[in-house]
Amino acid sequence: MKIYHSIKEFTGKEKSSIITIGTFDGVHIGHQEIIKNLVKQSLEVDNNSVILTFFPHPRMVLQQGTDLKLLTTLPEKIALLEKTGLNNLVIEPFTKEFSRLTAIDFVKNILIKRLKLKKLVIGYDHHFGRNREGNFKQLEEYGSLYGFKVEEIPAQDIKNISVSSTKIRQALLDGDIQKANNFLGYEYLLTGKVVHGKGLGNKHNYPTINIHIEESYKLIPKPGVYIVKTTINNQHLFGIMNIGFRPTVNGKHETIEVHLLDFNADLYGETISISIAHRLRDEQKFDSLEELFAQIKQDEKSARTLIESSEISFRKKKF
Repeated sequence: MKIYHSIKEFTGKEKSSIITIGTFDGVHIGHQEIIKNLVKQSLEVDNNSVILTFFPHPRMVLQQGTDLKLLTTLPEKIALLEKTGLNNLVIEPFTKEFSRLTAIDFVKNILIKRLKLKKLVIGYDHHFGRNREGNFKQLEEYGSLYGFKVEEIPAQDIKNISVSSTKIRQALLDGDIQKANNFLGYEYLLTGKVVHGKGLGNKHNYPTINIHIEESYKLIPKPGVYIVKTTINNQHLFGIMNIGFRPTVNGKHETIEVHLLDFNADLYGETISISIAHRLRDEQKFDSLEELFAQIKQDEKSARTLIESSEISFRKKKF
């Protein structure tokens, strides 16, 4: 997959393009259905398959002060899209100036002139252009005028459910990781750098890695204890992760701490991705550290039971 960090960089002009447009936050199963359709059609007619997406998210630019949290950081989204078979990913820096493009200017000067549009594949109820003025009917009219086709994927064709990034965000905030993962088609990811913590786990034979996520816009699920998975040096590992404020030790800031089962190595400074597979319980405040680590021991026992029963495994990606 070729990645362009601006529409102006796009170089695939030797072929016409089949294009889809959107933020694709989470690259969930609805997005995957659109991209699968896009890639299939482009292969059949030897055209470029192109996704035009935007960063920052338009709402972050147009709604000042918004506290919008996203399902994927830009590197995570790129990594997910690389698995789809897509030819070209165009990431346009979103600005207020760009948002003022009219629908007709967007079609003529961006899609046709820059990206060599032959066919546009869009999801149900897609809008674009200044004030979201452009819609499917308008695109069809432009297509007749400028010689490109438009295809709208009906809502019922996207897994027969109404999937949205908003619903997934709410599921994660509610702690319903199973619902979120089902909508995503993969386990929700947290990617960050391993940093030094307080060392409390080491003192009680439960070494943990503390993960710092640089992107403040990344959505962190509801505080609690989760079973997680990761791959380090080609080794598949399970672990127990706590998201929260560590109330037993009067913590002031939210932290992400992971105890990897049957693994103990120096990972400081490494960037790792953690997949969240299952939620065990809420974060709790205990009267003593002894009670806390007794519960952690029980959490590990519960996690191992679920893992060994094959109720939790490395999910095969659907794309």
